[in-house]
Amino acid sequence: MSRVVHFEIQADDVERAKAFYEAALGWTFQDYSQVTGSPYWGVITGADDQMGINGGLLARPAPVPAGPAGSNAFVCTIGVADYDETERRILEAGGQVALPKMALPGMAWQGYYLDTEGNTFGIHQPDPQAA
Repeated sequence: MSRVVHFEIQADDVERAKAFYEAALGWTFQDYSQVTGSPYWGVITGADDQMGINGGLLARPAPVPAGPAGSNAFVCTIGVADYDETERRILEAGGQVALPKMALPGMAWQGYYLDTEGNTFGIHQPDPQAA
């Protein structure tokens, strides 16, 4: 069974979003841009020995749909053991590729998909050999 291991928040103004989450929830941020190859902030939501997951904060890659358009939410990323097999199952079940498989060098394989309802989610296969 695959579990949610990461979430992402897309923001029009990353610094404004960081300030909001620091003030509202006490979250802290680490610059992961060297790992991702583009501006990306790790969201630290608590100590490693506490229940919960950490996430990421990045500039929004596309405009927010005009309202009212329903929820505009975080993107959850799901840890998988076999990226390619999981992608095959996603596509076979009616999902679509939103952003294709990419290497997070030295860390993992990552990609984004749309479910049958148009919701975006990510899959993440840890792999220190990813390049």
